[in-house]
Amino acid sequence: MAETESYPPIDPTNFDLIVVGTGLPESIIAAAASAAGKTVLHLDHNPFYGSHYSSLSLQDLTSFLRSHSEIPKTNPPQSDDTETLDVNPRPLYSDVEISSYDDSLEEHSRKFNLDLAGPRVLFCADSAVNLLLKSSANQYVEFKNIDASYIGDGNGNLMNVPDSKSAVFKDKTMKYSEKNQLNSFFKLVQGHLEAVKSVDVAVDDEKIISDEDLESPLVVFMDKMKLPPKIKSIILYAIAMVDYDQDAGESCKDILKTKDGIDRLALYHSSVGRFPNALGALIYPIYGQGELPQAFCRRAAVKGCLYVLRMPVKSVLLNKDNGNYKGVKLVSGQELTSDKLVMDPSFTITSSNSPSNVSKLARGICITNSALKPDISSCLVIYPPRSLYPDQATSIRVLQLGSSLAVSPSGKFVFYISVVCDSAIEGKKSLQAAIDDLFSLHSDETESKELKPTLLWSALYIQDLIEGSVGPVVMTPTPDGNLNYNDILDATSKLFKKLYPDDEFFPETSNTDSSDKLEDDSEVVLDS
Repeated sequence: MAETESYPPIDPTNFDLIVVGTGLPESIIAAAASAAGKTVLHLDHNPFYGSHYSSLSLQDLTSFLRSHSEIPKTNPPQSDDTETLDVNPRPLYSDVEISSYDDSLEEHSRKFNLDLAGPRVLFCADSAVNLLLKSSANQYVEFKNIDASYIGDGNGNLMNVPDSKSAVFKDKTMKYSEKNQLNSFFKLVQGHLEAVKSVDVAVDDEKIISDEDLESPLVVFMDKMKLPPKIKSIILYAIAMVDYDQDAGESCKDILKTKDGIDRLALYHSSVGRFPNALGALIYPIYGQGELPQAFCRRAAVKGCLYVLRMPVKSVLLNKDNGNYKGVKLVSGQELTSDKLVMDPSFTITSSNSPSNVSKLARGICITNSALKPDISSCLVIYPPRSLYPDQATSIRVLQLGSSLAVSPSGKFVFYISVVCDSAIEGKKSLQAAIDDLFSLHSDETESKELKPTLLWSALYIQDLIEGSVGPVVMTPTPDGNLNYNDILDATSKLFKKLYPDDEFFPETSNTDSSDKLEDDSEVVLDS
């Protein structure tokens, strides 16, 4: 009895929708359902918002990774009652390695806001920004510009990624001929996009890329355009953000077609300069990615959604007549009913089998004493396939963030690393290769060498990649391996339409234009 006394009763006890977990997909669904006039109860067994999309202190992140990597003890069946299905935790992380080389960091644990699902940024013109504006959740989160992007050249050097015509001409690492080739390709893509949008397409036929070329691999089309390897690498891996080695031919797991590559280039270039203080293509939320699910939770609360943290769900209740879902039983013993149930992927239900052959993603978080470049507080680094070691099969992405984004104390920098992988061994090898290239474990390098940032702390782990699913219970997806949220938002929108096919995914309001304003000279405020 003492255990249940700490859980207050929830009133009312019947809802249109119950959502378990406050990750980004669950929070968006809760906000969309609330905006559509549904009564929503949003639960989370954690004492914080965000679940696997949260930003945590140093100590909390360590505890979270360790607790979610252990094989859980399943709840013993309470009875043979087929009207109740037990809810059990499912570990999403494995091979967790946490190393500390500076004990003083623990004293500043609360000054860190570390993303569980990094590296992650928003493109200024992507789906996440548009959804923040459409839903009015933009008023609860602010952003700052990512200062620069670099790409590894395979020889231990980081080259600047030029993202516009003016940036190409200002670049000091490219030859004049390379600048002309890159600008000519950008011009070709822009001409194609403008011609496709033109009412009189016949006038612009010569500017349109042929259907045959659009269906061919982008790397083949670029070879046809006689682009050199350096330019191809920038376009494929640092702008189109491709994972797998596109020069591997038929053995490549995911070949990017020209038409899809053009869409990615269009997103990148339309993002450049969309907001006055975000001169580049990429922005990052102040205080970490965990601010995004919280923004949608706040929006849902305004629309009447009820929130209860520290409230575990013990079991799912079924209708004894037809076996359909009817409600949940909380750890307090209270039973709640609803028409629909959404759960985050941290859980399994007794009758459900865990997915087999789950894809993997290797993630790393590193804390250092300095930035990669003295005058750059935040930046993105891309290591294309085979740029760090011969059998590197996929791109490795690294995001550097500093204290100006309120994710670390002054003088400390946070680095996020990720790579898709087939196994933990392969993933850890890629993470370690990036760490070895970027950081030093000691600050006593010879003066003749350029000093690398000194590694003070690191967490390396493998995350399962699980897609969302629809059944008696809707299960949301885990964070994916992409740099932005486009695929996650697309999956979330589809789940919502499965739940409520007759309701709009965030109804249009009278203030949905994508204008923007700035509060000061550095923060990007999305204003609808």
